[in-house]
Amino acid sequence: MIHPLRRTLVLWLLSLRDLLASAGPVALLALGVLVAAYWWLDPQPPRHVTLATGPAGSAYAEFGTRYAQALARQGIAVRLLTTEGSQANLQALREGSADVAFVRGGSADPTADGEAGIGSLGALFYEPVWVFYRPEALARSASAAPVSRASNAPPATLLRQLRGLRINLDQPGSGVPDLLQRLLAANGMGSDDIVPSQLPPEAAAEALLGGYLDALVLVTAPESPVVGRLLRAPGIALMEPAQADAYARRFAFLQPVTLPRGVADLAADLPPHDIGLLATTTSLLTREQTHPALRQLFAQAAQRLHGDAGWFNRARDFPNTRTSELPVSAEGDRAINGTPPFWQRYLPFWASNLLERMWLVIGGLIVLLLPLSRIVPPLYTYRVRQRVFRWYARLRRIEARLDEDPGERDALLNELDELDRLANQTTVPLAHADELYALRGHIAAVRRRALAQARHQA
Repeated sequence: MIHPLRRTLVLWLLSLRDLLASAGPVALLALGVLVAAYWWLDPQPPRHVTLATGPAGSAYAEFGTRYAQALARQGIAVRLLTTEGSQANLQALREGSADVAFVRGGSADPTADGEAGIGSLGALFYEPVWVFYRPEALARSASAAPVSRASNAPPATLLRQLRGLRINLDQPGSGVPDLLQRLLAANGMGSDDIVPSQLPPEAAAEALLGGYLDALVLVTAPESPVVGRLLRAPGIALMEPAQADAYARRFAFLQPVTLPRGVADLAADLPPHDIGLLATTTSLLTREQTHPALRQLFAQAAQRLHGDAGWFNRARDFPNTRTSELPVSAEGDRAINGTPPFWQRYLPFWASNLLERMWLVIGGLIVLLLPLSRIVPPLYTYRVRQRVFRWYARLRRIEARLDEDPGERDALLNELDELDRLANQTTVPLAHADELYALRGHIAAVRRRALAQARHQA
């Protein structure tokens, strides 16, 4: 006798085997499609990404640290690539040594870079053109009006007033030298009309404060420590271009902005009045080879890091897609102008990213499996019934031999007993028990026929 618990376990294992054998081909097909789609779509991003920032101590470097912290919470390590500035960042993207970079307006070639696969994740913030100068140096300039005292020197409002001054143009890779050359050319001036130098911003600020420079030009966000230091420094003035609107009409990447009174320091009333400036817009650029999930993470981080009010913008003015010179990627546009999928609020990044990039495949697979799943129940029923029906072939042979050679009746009766024992040991689900009992009834019918023939011959 088989213990009831053991019989139940055997029955359960046999049913599981039949179910796996029936559904196995469909499951393997589904698994194969998923593996192929996963390999083709590559939904999970690399765990390391390179962000080109700028010189140490610059606003770019500060923002780069914030991005690294934001992506670290999602398990992505951001390597910050220190460069000379915007132009060097763009070059790093072109060469493939950076995946994402801060690039200011006017640096990129919209046609060539767009065709090369460089796109935008959105415009992030304004970068004014800061021209800090020493007023007494302006009095010594050949173009300045003669004055008796340096303290009464007229304020600088025109670029031609800088003629003959010692001016720092930032580092070559910053893009500032190229920008100033274009602005000087628009005023009929060239590099020979000034005494240029190309020191890093911090060194240039020290030289200006020490009197070794007459002016310096920066193109950076107001978060730059150098800007804050020079705004508060005594004896240093900030140039207010009187022709800001005219520059904006001639150079599409420039626009006039206003530095509000007191925005730098309300208590000290700094600046003491509104100052009109020229500004470019800095964008977060990326390569098309950068994984889409990484582009999505950077675009979402930009929403959090640049969405607040700043010195030159109100809350939610940035990031935006209006002032980007290059085409905005789908990830950037969705993060800025759309709404994120609701599952991102409830799932970790890796799971929400996998679902977002595989949902079309999963949906198509479900549509494919619905009709295929209809063959699983018939296959399962066939396998279960096969355990019963296989004994019918042996029963049929016994019955045929009974008609052909009645002399073997005793041996055939023993085979019938053996077949009945084997049928009794066959386990099937309760839903198919009627077929098992039908088999045993047919065995009994053949046995009765053999016994009837024996009694008739006797």
